[in-house]
Amino acid sequence: MEAFHFFSVLSVTGPRQSGKSTLLKHLFPQYKKYSLKDVNVREFAEHDPVAFLNQHPEGMFIDEVQMMPQLLEYIQGIVDDNPSRKFLLTGSSNLELLHGLCESLPGRAGVFELLPMTYTESESTLKDKSLDELLFEGLYPAVCARKNKATLFYPSYVKTYLERDVRGLLNIQNQMLFIRFMKLCAGRIGSVFNASEIAGEVGVDNKTITRWLSVLQASYLVTLLPPYFENLSKRLVKSPKLYFNDPGLACYLLDIESPRQLERDKMRGAIFENFVVMECIKHRFNQGRDEGVYFYRDSNQNEVDILLKQEGEITAIEVKGAMTYHTSFEKHINRLGDWISTPVKKRAVIYSGDFENTAADTQILNFRHLHDFLQ
Repeated sequence: MEAFHFFSVLSVTGPRQSGKSTLLKHLFPQYKKYSLKDVNVREFAEHDPVAFLNQHPEGMFIDEVQMMPQLLEYIQGIVDDNPSRKFLLTGSSNLELLHGLCESLPGRAGVFELLPMTYTESESTLKDKSLDELLFEGLYPAVCARKNKATLFYPSYVKTYLERDVRGLLNIQNQMLFIRFMKLCAGRIGSVFNASEIAGEVGVDNKTITRWLSVLQASYLVTLLPPYFENLSKRLVKSPKLYFNDPGLACYLLDIESPRQLERDKMRGAIFENFVVMECIKHRFNQGRDEGVYFYRDSNQNEVDILLKQEGEITAIEVKGAMTYHTSFEKHINRLGDWISTPVKKRAVIYSGDFENTAADTQILNFRHLHDFLQ
């Protein structure tokens, strides 16, 4: 809400079905909404964009604006002449929409990203679910609100994604190759991304894999977690880890068909780590910050799963999928201060068991209390 007072244009991007339109309608019910998915609305906007944008003197809400990025140039002229006019924009393609905003509305638009729900936001409906049910079903609003089932939602989601986003951003002749690529990415959750390795398994070149990965990022299906280096130039060139923005989607791509199957699947630990990493990233997004989450690994293979850097201090988190706590969980996280010079403010081991200790230097917490620790 704070940004509303400083920008004439507010843009919310994020994956399809993440609740972007619902959020803006809730926050700003006074603005009339127009969706460019509606053929009649889109024809009006294409035929006479000035008349379309001037229907309401106070401003308007335009959904799926990436379908007509040329509207952004007209919006620029309107808000330059009358900064009190407000335009609310949503889009599900980061690549197209951000390019248009940077070209047409530099300094005039507040840009925010909305990923699927956090555990805390959905706790009332998720608190009675087991961890395996939570991971399998994921955190998309429709599934959390029980308006859809995971077994129906994710197959439809991927089909829609391939037909709308992939076709729009890439000229892919063989969709089966792209699906294989997505599945191979899901099988590498929590691993350092290696384009050459995946290229060999898919049967395409490295450049194609890099381009396809950028599309998964642009359409908010995956996130690349950078390694932490105090030397910024090293941080920018070293290989990141790959995570999916939703564990339910990852389960679908891994052909996991039920929470019971997930419970004994070899990828369960990686999917749990994926969930915790994304909770930390969403926490940063919800603070209006899009960076500051890393992993640590050095040449001696010392590793800490998550480092959050805020105001010059580090919050360190180790993730374990086990239900039984063991002191070895703290082995690396307690030595982090020996490996980096940045002050380590607090530490926690997040796992799936019930034993907790919030008084120790390294807190031991069940995953359901992660957000309390992050505050």
